[in-house]
Parts: sequence; structure tokens; C-alpha cells
Amino acid sequence: MQENKRTLVIGATPKMDRYSFKAAQLLQEHNHEVIPYGIKKGTIGTLEIQNQWPEKESFDTITLYINPKLQEQYSQKIIDLNPKRIIFNPGTENEELVRIAQKKEIQTLNACTLVLLRTNQY
Repeated sequence: MQENKRTLVIGATPKMDRYSFKAAQLLQEHNHEVIPYGIKKGTIGTLEIQNQWPEKESFDTITLYINPKLQEQYSQKIIDLNPKRIIFNPGTENEELVRIAQKKEIQTLNACTLVLLRTNQY
């Protein structure tokens, strides 16, 4: 049994066809605690999408589903949460944020959360 990696999904949406929705569901299926964060109101399964930034919370992993331009407003907040790692899903790659994270000894991955989960590499 793998450990629970408390995960913040940034860019969560109630739209079932979106990868952030699928990732939040699959994370739950793999018994990880999931906090979906996004600007849209709604739910993913039983999870309420959080519209308030989770200040002073602790996360193992932050997985990104927002493009680099949108990330600019969150970069410092992401770093301040001091997760163990940040996953940049396809289309979210951000060299600037990677550089800042690595200076703070936060692991960064350009990977797909869904693939990591399905191949037991999460």
C-alpha cells in the first residue's frame, strides 16, 4: 500500500472531460487526499472545489493544470506552501517556476499525473 500523498490540484474544474477533473478522481481512487483548487465553483465527485487559496496548509504534491501565464499569479503562493514536489502536466511547463522551486529544494516533474498514477510512479 502506497503512502497517502496529500495533493493540491490547481486548475480544478467541475467539467468531467478536463484532465484536472480526471486527475482529482484518480488521485482519490488511489487513496490520496485531494484538495481541488480552482476559480470555478462545483464539485468533483464528493469533493468541493476550493475557491480560497489554502494558506498555511501542508501538501506532499502540487499538480498544475493552469498554463504558465496563469501560474504567474500563483508562483509565490505555490512556493510558500513548500510542497515536496510540483508536477507540471503537459502544457503547464514553466522553467521560471522550476528554477525557483529547485532553489527551495522542491522536486519538479514535467509529467502527467494520470500516467504517473496508472503506472504506479506517483
